[in-house]
Amino acid sequence: MSILVDSSVWVDYFRDTGQADVLELLIEENLAVTNELILAELIPPLNMRKEYGLTSLLREIKRQPMSVNWNEIIKIQTNCLSNGINGVGIPDLMIAQNAIQGGLKLLSNDKHFSLIAQHTPLELYR
Repeated sequence: MSILVDSSVWVDYFRDTGQADVLELLIEENLAVTNELILAELIPPLNMRKEYGLTSLLREIKRQPMSVNWNEIIKIQTNCLSNGINGVGIPDLMIAQNAIQGGLKLLSNDKHFSLIAQHTPLELYR
């Protein structure tokens, strides 16, 4: 099974902190997956710092195609709000929807995803 890796874990990987070892293993096993939204969050700051090697690495990771299903995003956000989960941004909702839609587990350090997973079909990789 492929694992969608959120930008928070990639940042750990680049800094060699947090879940860097977990991501290293997923990369070695060819299980790590990204998507265009996550790349859009990561690549611009890397380019600004001239970290072209990291940018190149990211571009080699398998990508999960994104098809934004706004009705599903509205459903997830409504579910979050009705369960007292406030402040979840549209990008996080899109990432959650992409993981659910693709049948992927999500690896993230973002607490929003842990809360979302309690009330939706989102599965987290632990």
